[in-house]
Amino acid sequence: QCQLSGLWRNEQDSLMEISAVGSDGDFQGKYLTRVTLAGSCAHTSLLKGAQQQPAEGGSSTFGFTVRWDKFSNATTVFVGQCFVDVGGKETLTTTWLLREAVASLEEDWKATR
Repeated sequence: QCQLSGLWRNEQDSLMEISAVGSDGDFQGKYLTRVTLAGSCAHTSLLKGAQQQPAEGGSSTFGFTVRWDKFSNATTVFVGQCFVDVGGKETLTTTWLLREAVASLEEDWKATR
């Protein structure tokens, strides 16, 4: 079974640290993005999420939200699944949507990536 809590690194060298997952599946942590470097400074943002407890022998699914309030007027939601290979290596796969604030309803079309 995959342990979601801990330190994770993605392909862009961003880091995510998840504290202990509660018995109800809720968790929180920090996301350190390297994608939006300002000079040599990376930005840490808080995340909150929930993990679906897997069925016996299954892989767990999860979702979390990151508020980029320290450097951007945007929010990103991630959904994914945790896998464990035969060697015991844990891998998270995710899909994300980022929503940026726009000035008007007419600009709504360009607000989500």
